[in-house]
Amino acid sequence: VDLSTRPFVVRGEYGTDCRARTLIISTGATAKRLEIPGAGEGPGQYWQRGVSACAVCDGAAPIFRDVPLVVIGGGDSAMEEALFLTKYGSEVFIVHRRDELRASKIMQRRASQHPKIRMLYSTVVAAVLGDGKLMNAVRLKDVKTGEEREERAGGLFFAIGHEPNTKFLNGQLELDSSGYIITTPGSTQTSVAGVFAAGDCQDKKWRQAITAAGSGCMAALEVEHYLAGLDE
Repeated sequence: VDLSTRPFVVRGEYGTDCRARTLIISTGATAKRLEIPGAGEGPGQYWQRGVSACAVCDGAAPIFRDVPLVVIGGGDSAMEEALFLTKYGSEVFIVHRRDELRASKIMQRRASQHPKIRMLYSTVVAAVLGDGKLMNAVRLKDVKTGEEREERAGGLFFAIGHEPNTKFLNGQLELDSSGYIITTPGSTQTSVAGVFAAGDCQDKKWRQAITAAGSGCMAALEVEHYLAGLDE
């Protein structure tokens, strides 16, 4: 995309150029995942068959009810997801490779005091196991001793952050330190007039389909007003 000229130029994957007087950037954000045997996609893997990267999106699904669940992460997002999952799972393991969490003290306290949550420090998930249809266990490894053990689990949730899909902009829009597009508060307007951003590429907090759709509606209305102003 070239935002230095007007109309703006968007170049497609196969070299097709599109020109526009205004743009809405809605490229989303990708959940970070670890390369764990059994957690990927394809035969013998359990992505979306017990493995997820969004507890709020998937946690209420029937396959996660009344079974042990695993959350990988050590920040506030991991604590929040683990607490959310206690509504559905029989118990929730928070697996963290270090011996202390990065989460805020208040979130650590809430999680550690919950009767359904167990903290597994200095531990990693070495593999996701299943019956060919759904996952049913994880193999855990103590990073200090190298000892491995299996733990029954009906779900595994990555909670290690997201990466906004904004690298293609090559610095043409103002981004925050994490790569999210900065918009004017209460608006979808970016640092370039006529360019708007909607959805998870500019929302690092909520990251839900309904909030993305709402900001998309805002962007469409702002584009309409912007174009009307150009034609006056």
